[in-house]
Amino acid sequence: MITESLRSLYSRDLNKLKTEIEAYQNEENLWKIDKNILNSAGNLCLHLVGNLNHFIGAQLGNTGYVRQRDLEFSLKDVSRVELIEKVEATTAMIDFVLPQLSEEDLKKEYPLVVFENKMTTDYFLIHLIAHLDYHLGQINYHRRLLDI
Repeated sequence: MITESLRSLYSRDLNKLKTEIEAYQNEENLWKIDKNILNSAGNLCLHLVGNLNHFIGAQLGNTGYVRQRDLEFSLKDVSRVELIEKVEATTAMIDFVLPQLSEEDLKKEYPLVVFENKMTTDYFLIHLIAHLDYHLGQINYHRRLLDI
């Protein structure tokens, strides 16, 4: 079933996110911005955690998570330890929610209209992994450019 593949991919890439956050030599550089780099690695990490907890946890798993999207980009100086804890908790949430979804659930319309058109749940779960990887690449580039 596709949920097992998705679960494996989310786990792999959230572990990569954790590794990227741990790889910063100077913890302060997680929050650094420069010239046209407007989002810090710390804020991108908070954004990814918020995004997945909202769209998978709250919407599909009824976890009760309440997203505060503005804080994902305005909070600063969250410790590396806390960021990693948030990533680990997100991984655990995905490991809990995805196995509960049946093939029928995946083919249903996703409960929110996120873009202009309605979509199936499996389509949106694939979109969310692409979104995670897009920002994961930005974090990797941010680290290599600004963690000096």
